[in-house]
Amino acid sequence: MPLLKTVLKEIRKELKEKEKMREKAQEDMRRATSLSKQAILLLHQKRTKEAKKLIAKAKEIISRLNDVSTDYPKIIYSGLFNAALQEYSEASIFLKLIEESRFVTPNEIYVPSIDYVLGLADVVGECRRLALDALREGDVEKGEKCLQTMDEIYTELMAMDEAYMLVPGLRRKCDIARRIIEATRGDITQEVRRSSLERCLKEFEKFMRKKAKGSKKDR
Repeated sequence: MPLLKTVLKEIRKELKEKEKMREKAQEDMRRATSLSKQAILLLHQKRTKEAKKLIAKAKEIISRLNDVSTDYPKIIYSGLFNAALQEYSEASIFLKLIEESRFVTPNEIYVPSIDYVLGLADVVGECRRLALDALREGDVEKGEKCLQTMDEIYTELMAMDEAYMLVPGLRRKCDIARRIIEATRGDITQEVRRSSLERCLKEFEKFMRKKAKGSKKDR
């Protein structure tokens, strides 16, 4: 029969190994979250190639963590891991919308459905920023397309009645998304009216110049 001291020594060794693994996993989770956030910023700066590299690195980390979770689910699954998955989902969805104007699926990026849905809800905010950038560049049509995408995300999420029970935090994110969409709609409407007024003024100026020239000829 082994001595208690020997038994506890082995347990202590096992716990230390698990603690090291937990610390490494948490470091990886923070790294994946940071890479995804940086990628989103790069996408807004139109540095798509650089953004794709960061998302690929985040994907490697997520994949590694998923492998470890098979043997050590209690160590891996935590709020930090969910945050990393959601940020990575948001970056991946946003990238695909910019590159191909389509929505990437959870299976394509290897994330659970819940984290995908929460990441998708956050994409509404990124689309608003994209729309505002388009308006500043005078591209109202692009701004309207961004608004359409925002509307589609919100409408489809709202249609998932059962998701509110199964996805913690989704209702709050949808409420925020609704306010963001309404603000963006107001910005685009204002810009459309401003552009329309500007065109009318230009047409009026042209008309007045022609009229002035006609008056001179009559004299």
